[in-house]
Amino acid sequence: MDFLRHWLLTLLIFIPAAGAIVVLFMRTRDSIRWATLGTTLLTFILSLFLIFTYNWQGKDGVYAYAAGQNNGIAEAQNGVIQMVQHARWIPAFNIEYRVGIDGLSLPLVILSTFICLLACIASWNIEKMTKGYMALFLFLEMGILGVFLSLDFFLFYVFFEVSLLPMYFLIGIWGGPRKEYAAIKFFLYTLVGSIGLLIVLIGLFLYSRQIYPAPTPGAPAGTFDMVRIATPEFQAALGRVIHGGLTGATAKTFFMLLMIGFLIKVPAVPFHTWLPDAHVEAPTPMSMILAAILLKMGGYGIFRIAYPFFPEAAKEMWLLIAIIGVVSIIYGALCAMAQTDFKKLVAYSSVSHMGFVTLGAAMMTPAAINGALFMMIAHGITSAAMFFVVGVVYERAHHREIARFGGLASTMPVYTGLSTVAFFANLGLPGLCGFVGEVLVLLGAFDAAKSDSILMKSGASWDAIITLAVISCFGVILTAGYMLWTMQRVFLGPEKPEYRGFAEVDGREQVVLVPLTVMAILLGVLPTVFFFAFTDATVKGMFGLFRLFS
Repeated sequence: MDFLRHWLLTLLIFIPAAGAIVVLFMRTRDSIRWATLGTTLLTFILSLFLIFTYNWQGKDGVYAYAAGQNNGIAEAQNGVIQMVQHARWIPAFNIEYRVGIDGLSLPLVILSTFICLLACIASWNIEKMTKGYMALFLFLEMGILGVFLSLDFFLFYVFFEVSLLPMYFLIGIWGGPRKEYAAIKFFLYTLVGSIGLLIVLIGLFLYSRQIYPAPTPGAPAGTFDMVRIATPEFQAALGRVIHGGLTGATAKTFFMLLMIGFLIKVPAVPFHTWLPDAHVEAPTPMSMILAAILLKMGGYGIFRIAYPFFPEAAKEMWLLIAIIGVVSIIYGALCAMAQTDFKKLVAYSSVSHMGFVTLGAAMMTPAAINGALFMMIAHGITSAAMFFVVGVVYERAHHREIARFGGLASTMPVYTGLSTVAFFANLGLPGLCGFVGEVLVLLGAFDAAKSDSILMKSGASWDAIITLAVISCFGVILTAGYMLWTMQRVFLGPEKPEYRGFAEVDGREQVVLVPLTVMAILLGVLPTVFFFAFTDATVKGMFGLFRLFS
């Protein structure tokens, strides 16, 4: 167990890379597929060991390293960040290989390995350049896990970019008719956001060199340690270094550059236009990964970097972030309602659902942030299921026009039953995973109007908070409307002769859909056991940071 506690995170990151290298030396299609499946299965099993190696003590911990992590700085006795492994990487600039885990990253790591395993099974029928596809797929998984486990800002940026390149090729080579356009659009949008991250990364490092000068001549100065940058001591020193303090123009500029980079990834309106094209053209397994995992890298960056680094700027600019969240909720839902393409409808529904994540971050209440974090996991489950549901019927009908479907409940009853759970979870039916996140974000939005909330203490307008909270409630109604209308057009009505010969979902397709269905139910019925038990201490630690600067 000590070996796992020390090496597990590194193994999780680099086993997919090792598997990709092995795949490149495989000769037959079957060996390539089985090697990829074995790699993703091993990675998923190892990720489950995190549940047993994670220290569940210290529920009132702080946002800092746990004691005994040998992290090189003052250690908090009950810090929430655990299993830290670090090594010097580029000593001249104090860049380290530093990874660790807490309640924010742990659920996302397990979600990522789970979805990648199912996406591998969904990729079983890929025939074009199978070796290249599977190798890129495994490199993509490495980049994803690296993002969620990195504690060094430079390392985070490297993995953030590494995850971009495989997806670009996976869309551009194995996608639909307009794959090149969609791949380039996806790459350029994400690259623009990455430029903002790079500016902040360099700027913060230069400021940190003034705060942490070289202890001895020739020794490196400054830090990229993301936990250290979020400490009250660093924030106070940063306020003295930046003219005007943490509420000054520099801090707000840095905060907005980070938010633009992460909101492009979420994606939020008006940075969302790359998403429908990427989803429509991407192969079904990549649509699953894109919606279920890559979008969550944006939300994760908001909660791991933007808000802990610049809490005062977040409080000052709450209204802009909240408006972006509410507009994304309503606009995404209205666009989804107007779609005639089944896959594009699901893509716009992702814009709407991820708007709740942005809104939850802006309101800065425990319920809203817990709801936003839960929404990321719940949407990961439902979006993967929805895109696979679309892929199943597309393989048979060879089109995605909603108006041409109808009566599939009579032709494919098992498929319809599994799809119904995905649809109702996506629209937020109580008892399924989609409900918990939405209702917590909405409750948290109204809680932000209380006199003792962070926003109200920071001078926010009660009228603005209530107005935005009320408008966001209409997103739930719109979502129910377009999801039920889609179900009616696709599954209900008389059986159509052209679809009478459609085969029922086979064993491979059930292996993908059934686990997603089970998780949608379990997360909806037992959210505390499967989620909040992981995140409770970390969210408390984050609010400790926010209130220190109130």
